[in-house]
Amino acid sequence: MPANSHTMPITIEAGDIDFMGHVNNARYLGWVQDVVLAHWNKLAPAEEAARIAWVALKHEITYRKPAFLADDINATTVLEKVAGARAFYNTVIARGEDVLAEIKSMWCCLDKDSLRPSRIDRDVAEQYFGLPRKQDTYRGD
Repeated sequence: MPANSHTMPITIEAGDIDFMGHVNNARYLGWVQDVVLAHWNKLAPAEEAARIAWVALKHEITYRKPAFLADDINATTVLEKVAGARAFYNTVIARGEDVLAEIKSMWCCLDKDSLRPSRIDRDVAEQYFGLPRKQDTYRGD
């Protein structure tokens, strides 16, 4: 994993379990949000973290294996790219070496005061997240 990755343990609760006895697929979205926000708040300078709010624009989840109540799992995320106010994260949820789900997500950075999209500062992306200053332009799907 790149140096700017962030891993956090996940606690599975009884309410996460569905009728088939494993974690409901929808619960993974909450875990992705938790790890992405924790990553940003851990690495971004305090003034940037205080200025910025995030909203999810898109999630693409590939489920590989189910998770169960007694499992010890982790979510690891990496900020792959920024383009203006958009941030592109890749997240892996795993039980040891077993990948349970892979999630590609796109987020929009908002100014907390105006709630309008706010560009991610290139210096912050480069210095704190290890992203190259020059990145390919985002052209949509």
